[in-house]
Amino acid sequence: MTSNNEILFERAQRSTPGGVNSPVRAFRSVGGTPRFITRAEGPYFWDADNRRYTDYIGSWGPAIVGHAHPEVVRAVQEAAARGLSFGAPTEGEIEMAETLCRLVPSLEQVRLVSSGTEAAMSALRLARGATGRDLVIKFEGCYHGHADSLLVKAGSGLLTFGNPTSSGVPEDFARHTMVLDYNDSQALEDAFARVGERIACVIVEPVAGNMNLLPATPEFLQTMRRLCSAHGAILIFDEVMSGFRVALGGAQSLYGITPDITVLGKVIGGGLPVAAFGGRKDIMRHLAPEGGVYQAGTLSGNPVAVAAGMTTLKLVQTPGFYEDLGARTTRLANGLSQAAKETGVAFSAASVGGMFGLYFAEKVPQNYAQMMACDKARFNAFFHAMLDEGVYLAPSAFEAGFVSAQHTDEVIDATIAAARQAFEATK
Repeated sequence: MTSNNEILFERAQRSTPGGVNSPVRAFRSVGGTPRFITRAEGPYFWDADNRRYTDYIGSWGPAIVGHAHPEVVRAVQEAAARGLSFGAPTEGEIEMAETLCRLVPSLEQVRLVSSGTEAAMSALRLARGATGRDLVIKFEGCYHGHADSLLVKAGSGLLTFGNPTSSGVPEDFARHTMVLDYNDSQALEDAFARVGERIACVIVEPVAGNMNLLPATPEFLQTMRRLCSAHGAILIFDEVMSGFRVALGGAQSLYGITPDITVLGKVIGGGLPVAAFGGRKDIMRHLAPEGGVYQAGTLSGNPVAVAAGMTTLKLVQTPGFYEDLGARTTRLANGLSQAAKETGVAFSAASVGGMFGLYFAEKVPQNYAQMMACDKARFNAFFHAMLDEGVYLAPSAFEAGFVSAQHTDEVIDATIAAARQAFEATK
Protein backbone atom coordinates (compact mmCIF):
# COMPACT_ATOMS: atom_id res chain seq x y z
CA MET A 1 0.00 0.00 0.00
CA THR A 2 1.27 3.47 -0.90
CA SER A 3 2.04 5.52 2.20
CA ASN A 4 0.81 9.06 2.73
CA ASN A 5 4.44 10.17 2.81
CA GLU A 6 4.95 8.82 -0.71
CA ILE A 7 1.76 10.50 -1.92
CA LEU A 8 2.80 13.83 -0.44
CA PHE A 9 6.34 13.57 -1.81
CA GLU A 10 5.10 12.84 -5.32
CA ARG A 11 2.71 15.78 -5.05
CA ALA A 12 5.40 18.11 -3.65
CA GLN A 13 7.79 17.40 -6.52
CA ARG A 14 5.27 18.81 -9.00
CA SER A 15 5.31 22.28 -7.41
CA THR A 16 8.61 22.47 -5.50
CA PRO A 17 12.14 21.70 -6.80
CA GLY A 18 13.04 18.27 -5.44
CA GLY A 19 9.82 18.28 -3.43
CA VAL A 20 11.43 20.09 -0.48
CA ASN A 21 12.29 23.60 0.65
CA SER A 22 15.73 22.68 2.00
CA PRO A 23 17.86 20.04 0.25
CA VAL A 24 18.75 17.67 3.13
CA ARG A 25 15.05 17.02 3.73
CA ALA A 26 14.81 15.21 0.39
CA PHE A 27 16.62 12.07 1.71
CA ARG A 28 18.85 12.15 -1.39
CA SER A 29 21.89 11.30 0.75
CA VAL A 30 20.30 8.27 2.40
CA GLY A 31 17.70 7.25 -0.20
CA GLY A 32 14.04 6.56 0.32
CA THR A 33 11.01 8.75 0.91
CA PRO A 34 11.10 11.77 3.23
CA ARG A 35 8.76 11.74 6.20
CA PHE A 36 6.20 14.56 6.09
CA ILE A 37 5.61 15.67 9.66
CA THR A 38 2.12 16.52 10.91
CA ARG A 39 2.72 17.30 14.58
CA ALA A 40 5.30 17.16 17.37
CA GLU A 41 5.35 17.07 21.14
CA GLY A 42 8.22 16.72 23.61
CA PRO A 43 10.88 14.40 22.12
CA TYR A 44 8.59 12.98 19.44
CA PHE A 45 7.00 13.81 16.12
CA TRP A 46 4.48 12.03 13.91
CA ASP A 47 4.51 11.62 10.14
CA ALA A 48 1.70 11.63 7.59
CA ASP A 49 1.03 7.94 8.28
CA ASN A 50 0.65 8.78 11.98
CA ARG A 51 3.88 6.92 12.77
CA ARG A 52 5.65 8.24 15.87
CA TYR A 53 9.40 8.83 15.88
CA THR A 54 11.82 9.81 18.61
CA ASP A 55 13.24 12.96 17.05
CA TYR A 56 16.98 13.67 17.19
CA ILE A 57 17.10 16.65 14.86
CA GLY A 58 14.79 18.95 16.84
CA SER A 59 14.24 21.27 13.86
CA TRP A 60 18.06 21.15 13.46
CA GLY A 61 18.64 22.42 16.97
CA PRO A 62 16.01 24.98 18.05
CA ALA A 63 13.75 22.54 19.93
CA ILE A 64 16.08 22.42 22.91
CA VAL A 65 13.23 22.48 25.45
CA GLY A 66 11.24 19.93 23.44
CA HIS A 67 8.58 20.33 20.78
CA ALA A 68 5.48 22.40 21.54
CA HIS A 69 6.59 23.35 25.04
CA PRO A 70 3.46 24.76 26.75
CA GLU A 71 5.15 27.99 27.86
CA VAL A 72 6.58 28.66 24.40
CA VAL A 73 3.25 27.92 22.71
CA ARG A 74 1.43 30.21 25.14
CA ALA A 75 3.91 33.05 24.53
CA VAL A 76 3.45 32.70 20.77
CA GLN A 77 -0.35 32.69 21.06
CA GLU A 78 -0.34 35.80 23.23
CA ALA A 79 2.06 37.64 20.91
CA ALA A 80 0.08 36.67 17.81
CA ALA A 81 -3.12 38.01 19.38
CA ARG A 82 -1.42 41.42 19.65
CA GLY A 83 -0.42 41.45 15.97
CA LEU A 84 1.83 39.40 13.72
CA SER A 85 4.22 42.07 12.45
CA PHE A 86 4.55 45.84 12.67
CA GLY A 87 7.58 46.94 10.65
CA ALA A 88 8.41 49.21 13.58
CA PRO A 89 10.46 48.74 16.78
CA THR A 90 9.10 46.80 19.76
CA GLU A 91 10.22 46.48 23.36
CA GLY A 92 10.61 42.75 22.82
CA GLU A 93 13.52 43.39 20.43
CA ILE A 94 15.28 45.41 23.12
CA GLU A 95 14.71 42.70 25.69
CA MET A 96 16.14 40.04 23.39
CA ALA A 97 19.22 42.14 22.59
CA GLU A 98 19.75 42.85 26.30
CA THR A 99 19.39 39.15 27.14
CA LEU A 100 21.84 38.05 24.46
CA CYS A 101 24.40 40.63 25.56
CA ARG A 102 24.03 39.53 29.19
CA LEU A 103 24.36 35.81 28.48
CA VAL A 104 27.14 35.98 25.86
CA PRO A 105 29.85 38.29 27.27
CA SER A 106 31.52 38.95 23.89
CA LEU A 107 28.37 40.74 22.74
CA GLU A 108 28.18 44.47 23.42
CA GLN A 109 25.60 45.17 20.73
CA VAL A 110 23.36 42.91 18.62
CA ARG A 111 21.36 43.21 15.41
CA LEU A 112 18.42 40.82 15.00
CA VAL A 113 17.68 39.17 11.65
CA SER A 114 15.54 36.26 10.46
CA SER A 115 17.94 33.44 9.50
CA GLY A 116 21.42 32.13 10.15
CA THR A 117 22.36 32.67 6.51
CA GLU A 118 21.32 36.32 6.78
CA ALA A 119 23.26 36.74 10.02
CA ALA A 120 26.47 35.18 8.68
CA MET A 121 26.26 37.12 5.41
CA SER A 122 25.77 40.36 7.33
CA ALA A 123 28.63 39.58 9.71
CA LEU A 124 30.94 39.06 6.76
CA ARG A 125 29.93 42.36 5.17
CA LEU A 126 30.38 44.11 8.50
CA ALA A 127 33.88 42.66 8.93
CA ARG A 128 34.88 43.79 5.47
CA GLY A 129 33.39 47.23 6.02
CA ALA A 130 35.04 47.68 9.40
CA THR A 131 38.50 46.60 8.20
CA GLY A 132 38.46 47.90 4.63
CA ARG A 133 39.72 44.50 3.49
CA ASP A 134 38.19 41.84 1.24
CA LEU A 135 39.78 38.48 2.02
CA VAL A 136 37.87 35.94 4.13
CA ILE A 137 39.25 32.73 5.64
CA LYS A 138 36.85 29.84 6.22
CA PHE A 139 37.42 26.14 6.82
CA GLU A 140 36.66 23.03 4.80
CA GLY A 141 33.47 21.40 6.05
CA CYS A 142 32.15 24.42 7.95
CA TYR A 143 28.81 25.73 6.70
CA HIS A 144 27.77 29.32 7.25
CA GLY A 145 24.65 29.55 5.13
CA HIS A 146 24.21 29.91 1.39
CA ALA A 147 25.61 33.40 0.79
CA ASP A 148 27.85 33.54 -2.30
CA SER A 149 31.11 34.23 -0.48
CA LEU A 150 30.61 31.23 1.78
CA LEU A 151 29.59 28.54 -0.73
CA VAL A 152 33.23 27.88 -1.45
CA LYS A 153 35.38 24.76 -1.16
CA ALA A 154 39.14 24.42 -0.89
CA GLY A 155 41.31 25.14 -3.91
CA SER A 156 43.67 22.67 -5.52
CA GLY A 157 46.66 23.33 -3.28
CA LEU A 158 47.80 24.71 0.05
CA LEU A 159 46.95 28.39 0.48
CA THR A 160 45.08 28.61 -2.81
CA PHE A 161 41.85 30.50 -3.07
CA GLY A 162 38.53 28.71 -3.13
CA ASN A 163 36.33 27.31 -5.85
CA PRO A 164 32.54 27.75 -5.93
CA THR A 165 30.55 24.79 -4.62
CA SER A 166 27.28 25.96 -6.16
CA SER A 167 26.24 26.94 -9.64
CA GLY A 168 25.46 30.63 -9.77
CA VAL A 169 28.37 31.68 -7.56
CA PRO A 170 30.79 33.79 -9.65
CA GLU A 171 34.46 32.81 -9.50
CA ASP A 172 35.22 36.44 -8.62
CA PHE A 173 33.36 35.91 -5.34
CA ALA A 174 35.27 32.72 -4.57
CA ARG A 175 38.67 34.33 -5.14
CA HIS A 176 38.08 36.51 -2.10
CA THR A 177 37.68 33.41 0.10
CA MET A 178 40.54 31.22 1.27
CA VAL A 179 39.57 27.75 2.50
CA LEU A 180 41.84 25.98 4.98
CA ASP A 181 41.71 22.65 6.80
CA TYR A 182 39.74 22.63 10.04
CA ASN A 183 41.88 22.06 13.14
CA ASP A 184 45.10 22.81 11.19
CA SER A 185 46.88 25.52 13.18
CA GLN A 186 49.95 25.53 10.95
CA ALA A 187 47.89 26.29 7.84
CA LEU A 188 46.51 29.34 9.66
CA GLU A 189 50.03 30.46 10.58
CA ASP A 190 51.13 30.10 6.97
CA ALA A 191 48.11 31.98 5.61
CA PHE A 192 48.60 34.96 7.89
CA ALA A 193 52.34 35.01 7.18
CA ARG A 194 51.57 35.20 3.49
CA VAL A 195 48.56 37.53 3.22
CA GLY A 196 47.81 38.72 6.77
CA GLU A 197 47.47 42.37 5.78
CA ARG A 198 44.66 41.46 3.35
CA ILE A 199 42.55 39.31 5.69
CA ALA A 200 39.30 40.97 6.79
CA CYS A 201 38.10 38.08 8.94
CA VAL A 202 38.28 34.45 9.88
CA ILE A 203 34.90 32.74 10.24
CA VAL A 204 34.61 29.39 11.99
CA GLU A 205 32.15 27.05 13.66
CA PRO A 206 33.90 26.47 17.03
CA VAL A 207 31.85 23.29 17.24
CA ALA A 208 31.21 22.26 13.67
CA GLY A 209 27.83 20.65 13.06
CA ASN A 210 27.61 20.47 9.28
CA MET A 211 30.29 17.82 8.70
CA ASN A 212 28.74 15.82 11.50
CA LEU A 213 29.82 16.94 14.99
CA LEU A 214 33.44 18.05 14.98
CA PRO A 215 34.72 20.28 17.81
CA ALA A 216 37.65 22.57 17.23
CA THR A 217 40.79 21.91 19.24
CA PRO A 218 41.71 24.57 21.84
CA GLU A 219 45.06 25.13 20.08
CA PHE A 220 43.32 25.79 16.76
CA LEU A 221 41.03 28.46 18.22
CA GLN A 222 43.78 30.02 20.33
CA THR A 223 45.99 30.31 17.24
CA MET A 224 43.12 31.91 15.37
CA ARG A 225 42.50 34.46 18.13
CA ARG A 226 46.19 35.35 18.40
CA LEU A 227 46.68 35.79 14.65
CA CYS A 228 43.52 37.86 14.17
CA SER A 229 44.55 40.19 17.00
CA ALA A 230 48.10 40.54 15.69
CA HIS A 231 47.03 41.31 12.12
CA GLY A 232 43.92 43.44 12.75
CA ALA A 233 41.55 40.82 11.33
CA ILE A 234 38.12 40.14 12.82
CA LEU A 235 37.39 36.76 14.36
CA ILE A 236 33.82 35.57 13.73
CA PHE A 237 32.39 32.64 15.66
CA ASP A 238 29.44 31.12 13.83
CA GLU A 239 27.43 29.81 16.76
CA VAL A 240 24.16 29.38 14.88
CA MET A 241 24.22 25.72 15.95
CA SER A 242 26.38 25.78 19.07
CA GLY A 243 25.01 28.97 20.60
CA PHE A 244 22.83 28.09 23.63
CA ARG A 245 23.16 24.46 22.49
CA VAL A 246 26.48 23.40 23.99
CA ALA A 247 26.40 25.83 26.95
CA LEU A 248 24.52 28.90 28.13
CA GLY A 249 27.32 31.14 26.86
CA GLY A 250 27.90 29.12 23.71
CA ALA A 251 31.07 27.33 22.62
CA GLN A 252 33.09 30.47 23.31
CA SER A 253 32.34 30.09 27.01
CA LEU A 254 33.61 26.49 26.93
CA TYR A 255 36.84 27.44 25.16
CA GLY A 256 37.37 30.72 27.04
CA ILE A 257 37.96 32.62 23.79
CA THR A 258 36.36 35.96 22.93
CA PRO A 259 35.47 36.45 19.26
CA ASP A 260 34.99 39.91 17.77
CA ILE A 261 31.66 39.00 16.17
CA THR A 262 29.29 36.17 17.05
CA VAL A 263 26.57 34.78 14.78
CA LEU A 264 23.55 33.21 16.52
CA GLY A 265 20.35 31.50 15.42
CA LYS A 266 18.21 28.39 15.93
CA VAL A 267 17.79 28.19 19.73
CA ILE A 268 17.32 31.96 20.11
CA GLY A 269 14.15 31.67 18.01
CA GLY A 270 12.75 28.68 19.87
CA GLY A 271 11.61 27.19 16.56
CA LEU A 272 10.60 30.42 14.81
CA PRO A 273 12.81 32.47 12.46
CA VAL A 274 15.15 34.56 14.62
CA ALA A 275 18.91 34.96 14.23
CA ALA A 276 21.39 37.61 15.28
CA PHE A 277 24.91 38.87 14.86
CA GLY A 278 26.74 41.04 17.32
CA GLY A 279 30.02 41.96 18.89
CA ARG A 280 32.11 44.89 20.03
CA LYS A 281 30.53 48.34 19.83
CA ASP A 282 33.41 49.77 17.82
CA ILE A 283 32.67 47.17 15.13
CA MET A 284 28.88 47.30 15.32
CA ARG A 285 28.87 51.12 14.90
CA HIS A 286 29.78 50.55 11.24
CA LEU A 287 26.22 49.27 10.61
CA ALA A 288 23.58 51.55 9.10
CA PRO A 289 22.04 53.82 10.23
CA GLU A 290 25.18 54.77 12.22
CA GLY A 291 27.74 53.63 9.67
CA GLY A 292 28.18 52.79 6.02
CA VAL A 293 27.58 49.02 6.10
CA TYR A 294 24.02 48.49 4.95
CA GLN A 295 21.81 45.76 6.38
CA ALA A 296 18.02 45.66 6.69
CA GLY A 297 15.14 43.21 7.04
CA THR A 298 11.38 43.71 6.94
CA LEU A 299 10.68 40.92 9.44
CA SER A 300 13.80 41.34 11.60
CA GLY A 301 12.81 41.12 15.26
CA ASN A 302 9.35 39.80 14.41
CA PRO A 303 7.32 40.04 17.65
CA VAL A 304 5.88 36.51 17.48
CA ALA A 305 9.27 34.95 16.80
CA VAL A 306 10.92 37.03 19.52
CA ALA A 307 8.27 35.84 22.00
CA ALA A 308 9.12 32.21 21.22
CA GLY A 309 12.84 32.90 21.49
CA MET A 310 12.65 34.86 24.72
CA THR A 311 10.58 32.17 26.40
CA THR A 312 13.06 29.51 25.29
CA LEU A 313 15.97 31.59 26.58
CA LYS A 314 14.18 31.91 29.92
CA LEU A 315 13.71 28.14 30.16
CA VAL A 316 17.34 27.28 29.37
CA GLN A 317 18.48 29.50 32.24
CA THR A 318 16.86 27.14 34.75
CA PRO A 319 19.58 25.98 37.19
CA GLY A 320 21.06 22.67 36.09
CA PHE A 321 19.52 22.79 32.61
CA TYR A 322 22.77 22.36 30.69
CA GLU A 323 24.24 19.89 33.16
CA ASP A 324 21.19 17.65 32.68
CA LEU A 325 21.15 18.12 28.91
CA GLY A 326 24.85 17.34 28.60
CA ALA A 327 24.54 14.25 30.79
CA ARG A 328 21.70 12.87 28.70
CA THR A 329 23.52 13.52 25.45
CA THR A 330 26.64 11.83 26.82
CA ARG A 331 24.47 8.91 27.93
CA LEU A 332 23.20 8.57 24.34
CA ALA A 333 26.68 8.76 22.74
CA ASN A 334 28.22 6.31 25.19
CA GLY A 335 25.27 3.93 24.94
CA LEU A 336 25.39 3.87 21.15
CA SER A 337 29.14 3.25 21.20
CA GLN A 338 28.71 0.37 23.62
CA ALA A 339 25.89 -1.15 21.57
CA ALA A 340 28.06 -1.02 18.45
CA LYS A 341 30.97 -2.61 20.29
CA GLU A 342 28.76 -5.44 21.54
CA THR A 343 27.60 -6.15 17.98
CA GLY A 344 31.07 -5.89 16.43
CA VAL A 345 30.41 -2.76 14.32
CA ALA A 346 33.17 -0.21 13.65
CA PHE A 347 31.56 2.88 15.16
CA SER A 348 32.26 5.84 17.42
CA ALA A 349 30.24 8.71 18.87
CA ALA A 350 30.91 12.03 20.57
CA SER A 351 28.93 14.83 22.18
CA VAL A 352 29.29 18.43 23.28
CA GLY A 353 26.47 19.82 25.41
CA GLY A 354 23.22 18.99 23.63
CA MET A 355 24.88 18.08 20.29
CA PHE A 356 26.14 14.66 19.24
CA GLY A 357 27.85 12.98 16.32
CA LEU A 358 27.71 9.40 15.00
CA TYR A 359 30.62 8.08 12.94
CA PHE A 360 30.99 4.73 11.25
CA ALA A 361 34.72 4.70 11.96
CA GLU A 362 36.90 3.25 14.71
CA LYS A 363 37.82 6.68 16.08
CA VAL A 364 36.09 10.05 16.25
CA PRO A 365 37.28 12.12 13.24
CA GLN A 366 39.36 15.25 13.82
CA ASN A 367 39.05 16.96 10.44
CA TYR A 368 37.09 17.07 7.19
CA ALA A 369 39.17 14.41 5.39
CA GLN A 370 38.77 11.94 8.26
CA MET A 371 35.04 12.67 8.38
CA MET A 372 34.68 11.99 4.67
CA ALA A 373 36.44 8.64 5.12
CA CYS A 374 33.67 7.34 7.40
CA ASP A 375 31.52 4.51 6.03
CA LYS A 376 28.63 6.40 4.46
CA ALA A 377 26.93 3.27 3.09
CA ARG A 378 26.89 1.74 6.59
CA PHE A 379 25.39 4.94 7.99
CA ASN A 380 22.65 4.94 5.34
CA ALA A 381 21.68 1.36 6.21
CA PHE A 382 21.72 2.22 9.92
CA PHE A 383 19.60 5.32 9.33
CA HIS A 384 16.83 3.30 7.68
CA ALA A 385 17.05 0.55 10.28
CA MET A 386 16.58 3.20 12.98
CA LEU A 387 13.60 4.64 11.09
CA ASP A 388 12.09 1.18 11.14
CA GLU A 389 12.65 1.17 14.91
CA GLY A 390 10.88 4.54 15.25
CA VAL A 391 13.99 6.72 15.67
CA TYR A 392 14.56 9.72 13.40
CA LEU A 393 18.20 10.71 12.95
CA ALA A 394 19.55 13.36 10.59
CA PRO A 395 19.11 12.01 7.03
CA SER A 396 22.79 12.48 6.21
CA ALA A 397 26.05 11.02 7.49
CA PHE A 398 27.42 14.55 7.72
CA GLU A 399 25.00 16.27 10.08
CA ALA A 400 25.09 16.58 13.86
CA GLY A 401 22.22 15.37 16.03
CA PHE A 402 20.42 17.14 18.86
CA VAL A 403 18.95 16.12 22.20
CA SER A 404 16.26 18.10 24.01
CA ALA A 405 15.37 18.50 27.67
CA GLN A 406 12.42 16.15 26.99
CA HIS A 407 14.65 13.25 26.00
CA THR A 408 14.50 11.52 29.36
CA ASP A 409 16.79 8.68 30.40
CA GLU A 410 13.98 6.29 29.49
CA VAL A 411 13.69 7.76 25.99
CA ILE A 412 17.45 7.56 25.49
CA ASP A 413 17.66 4.00 26.79
CA ALA A 414 14.91 3.00 24.33
CA THR A 415 16.95 4.61 21.55
CA ILE A 416 20.05 2.66 22.55
CA ALA A 417 18.02 -0.57 22.54
CA ALA A 418 16.73 0.30 19.07
CA ALA A 419 20.27 1.00 17.90
CA ARG A 420 21.42 -2.39 19.15
CA GLN A 421 18.76 -3.97 16.89
CA ALA A 422 19.78 -1.71 13.99
CA PHE A 423 23.49 -2.54 14.38
CA GLU A 424 22.65 -6.25 14.34
CA ALA A 425 20.47 -5.85 11.27
CA THR A 426 23.09 -3.94 9.26
CA LYS A 427 26.45 -5.45 10.24
